[in-house]
Amino acid sequence: MSIFAPARLALSLALSCAALPAIAKDKPDPYMAKGEPVNCVQIQSIRSTDVRDDRTIDFIMNGNKVYRNILPNSCPSLGFEKRFLYKTSLSQLCSVDIITVLWNGGPGLQQGASCGLGKFQPMEKASK
Repeated sequence: MSIFAPARLALSLALSCAALPAIAKDKPDPYMAKGEPVNCVQIQSIRSTDVRDDRTIDFIMNGNKVYRNILPNSCPSLGFEKRFLYKTSLSQLCSVDIITVLWNGGPGLQQGASCGLGKFQPMEKASK
């Protein structure tokens, strides 16, 4: 094994990891925008979330309604960790609220970057 083999391996790994986000973005989007964005969604209506990348979260609501939130800025590690928390004293999650990325860090989940939400864009399944 040559002395440069570990360096080549590290470089190959780094380049492969750098290409993953570009590959992931090639995945077709099953939704298209429908209607005007809204400022808030009802928390009790949120069934699940789908973090698409560092700026995009799909909120899947009761009745399979989907709202896409495109954050004003990239939120570090959100797309990798795919989980976050929010705190609000209201019954709504709004575009002025902050989410915090959660990551595994030893015992339990640790808090990462905190990022502001954008407006909630109603989405519908794209026709095939």
